Amino acid sequence: MNDQTFSAGHIRVHSVLYGNDPERIRQTVAHLNRAADLAIAKGAAASVSLTYGDSSPRPILNDDTLDALRSTCFALKRIETIFFDGNLGSARGHNRLIEQADREATSEETPCDSVLIMNPDVMLAPDALIELSRPLQNNTIGLVEARQLPIEHPKEYNPVTGETDWATTACALIPLGVIRELNGFDSESFFLYCDDVDFSWRARLAGYKLIYQPSAVVFHDKRLGNGGKWDPAPSEQYFSAEAALFMAHKYSRPDIVKKLIKYFEESDLAHLNKAAKQFKERENEGRLPEPIDKKVKVSKFIGDFYTEHRFNL
Repeated sequence: MNDQTFSAGHIRVHSVLYGNDPERIRQTVAHLNRAADLAIAKGAAASVSLTYGDSSPRPILNDDTLDALRSTCFALKRIETIFFDGNLGSARGHNRLIEQADREATSEETPCDSVLIMNPDVMLAPDALIELSRPLQNNTIGLVEARQLPIEHPKEYNPVTGETDWATTACALIPLGVIRELNGFDSESFFLYCDDVDFSWRARLAGYKLIYQPSAVVFHDKRLGNGGKWDPAPSEQYFSAEAALFMAHKYSRPDIVKKLIKYFEESDLAHLNKAAKQFKERENEGRLPEPIDKKVKVSKFIGDFYTEHRFNL
């Protein structure tokens, strides 16, 4: 992978909130500010701005909190929050922010060349933006993904080129032109999970490569359960099951859909029963996405995963 510094231009950082701790947000913004300061100094970014989309029942960040952040984070050109007044989920929330970025992209006050999509509990290493920007000097690169610590994502990647089958958007830098070409995320099919897998596969179908950049390090505050494994919340369990059905349908695997429906309906777990019911209702209403990748150019279904994994988590 190339070590030459490359500018990602004007970077807009997007993050969707839902009931997050304001103090942890303050820490996240402080880390982003330091990364922005270094990236601008090194020529890896022309400017960096931050926009939060808030799906919480009540606004998390008030004017005083925002003013306090602005008074200390001088490297960030703008810090703002948009209250959605409803839980839009991940895909729809990011699409709303992307729509604003697209409208404002040509403005001298709010230019945008690249979008950093970031979870609100992610803290960037000081050189993270510099490292994320490097691969974008190749215009065939559609997305660059950061390395999450302390729990690294287990999916496979090429250790020489960095290419990966799909990229998580817990922290990923994407040229705005690529987002425009793909019409953003599929918010009709994916509420919380697999919107990034779907975006990744559509980017690859469009001819782009996805790069995992291990040198771009971020701390992702995910917690393990008492058994040392990830302990998903009930909402995560449901939306993960729902997304599995939509991924199999959208990527032309009716055999997997049939198997999952049978398993979910026969399960004693309520969230699996609900996922099967919701999928069938949308099927009856004609509200399923049109199947794509019928020649299986990019999609992979490896057990419960969407590519090979290097280790179990």
